[in-house]
Amino acid sequence: MTPDKIGFSFLIIGAFLLAGKFIRTRTKWLQNLFLPSSIIGGFLALSFGPDVLGRLTSQFLNENSIFYNGLLPEFILEVWRPLSGLFINVIFAALLLAKPVPSLKKIWNNSGPQIVMGHTVAWGQYVVGLLLTLFVLTPFFGMDPLTGALIEIAFVGGHGTAAGLSDTFALLGYAEGADLALGLATMGIFGGVISGIAIINIGFRKGYAKPQGERPTFSEEEKEQITESYGYDIEQEVKQPKAIEPLAFHLSLIAIAILFGYIFQQALIILEAYTWGAWTDVYLFTYLPLFPLAMIGGIVVQMIFGKLNLRNYIDPNLVSMISGFALDILLVSALATLSLDVIGDNIIPFLLISLAGIAWNLFAFLYLGPRMIPDHWFERGLGDFGQATGMAATGLLLMKIADPDNKTPALEGFGYKQIMFEPFVGGGLLTSASLPLIYQFGPVTFLIITTVVTLSFLVFGLVKFKPKK
Repeated sequence: MTPDKIGFSFLIIGAFLLAGKFIRTRTKWLQNLFLPSSIIGGFLALSFGPDVLGRLTSQFLNENSIFYNGLLPEFILEVWRPLSGLFINVIFAALLLAKPVPSLKKIWNNSGPQIVMGHTVAWGQYVVGLLLTLFVLTPFFGMDPLTGALIEIAFVGGHGTAAGLSDTFALLGYAEGADLALGLATMGIFGGVISGIAIINIGFRKGYAKPQGERPTFSEEEKEQITESYGYDIEQEVKQPKAIEPLAFHLSLIAIAILFGYIFQQALIILEAYTWGAWTDVYLFTYLPLFPLAMIGGIVVQMIFGKLNLRNYIDPNLVSMISGFALDILLVSALATLSLDVIGDNIIPFLLISLAGIAWNLFAFLYLGPRMIPDHWFERGLGDFGQATGMAATGLLLMKIADPDNKTPALEGFGYKQIMFEPFVGGGLLTSASLPLIYQFGPVTFLIITTVVTLSFLVFGLVKFKPKK
């Protein structure tokens, strides 16, 4: 693989991103689904690859032809395949880098019910997935027990987490799990947006959403901001560090955060090798990916800058743009290299997992939401429902539709919730550790653990947060 081929492969990603943007601006139903341009570009690239167009070109061209497997030569796909594992570290390192962590009391007062509700839904997705796997998917379809983790990885974690765990899936002998997770993440977004908007319309008629009388409409600019920022507001004020060029400075911060994460990862692997790993022959940190630890590295960097009174040198706008760029690259490359054969060979399990995940999310929102969120349960719960089906942007979108003027505490609570949510589930430490935990201890043990944790959050939420009459 030459540098020219690597560089050319990145240029092609740019072309598909631009094509996705063009298609999105010309296609009304894609705009209404609030699909990012990168997802559209990724599926466009997939259609030009070996699993779609390649099936036609392989019938007419010689195997030595550069377009035998479609319009994307194999060397481009070879460059793209490992990109998800690389750029997911950038995304997670930037996740909390520019967010000063407030006091736990302030977080709890603002978003306590949403924290408990979010964890109940996320841990419950493991319970639902493991039950489905143990009683249906493994005995009748021969699915790997690791399938039990796919709902949480794909729905709460989203495309980024699903792609970032591809190496872990491969290490554990279930490489096709990454393809299934990417497909499920797409199903989650479609299901979340469509069912969410339907619920909002019903909610308005029944009077659940109180601030507004009608569902608002969005301008093209608002649609772009909600979708292309992936759920994170971009600040208007740009802070200009004087000692170093801003973009290079922030790239350096993210690099240091990833480096901290790598040091943490290697320290844990060494500790495990000389302690419980050597005693029990059970290894977990060997399979733990880097990206959740890179997120911890980002927290360490921003805390150091806070102690040095230099936090104003970190510009949330630039950090968000770097993270968005990395996610765009990840989504195009991951979706373009998705194996449709894997999904086609497991289409019935794939559909069962999708339906089970969406059904659990709907049950949690419609039944548990009013009982666990004491005030403005509809608006607050919409954010949790949207995030539980694919990405934070879906949650923000649904909240924005139900409460466009932010007359409820839903948006603020949703933001505070992430600080106590994302480090653990939705791509955090638990999400990353779930696969090695199932691999080492078995699905039944992990089912017992997740059931106990889910019931603990559920009971606590039902008792602690009694709804106001």
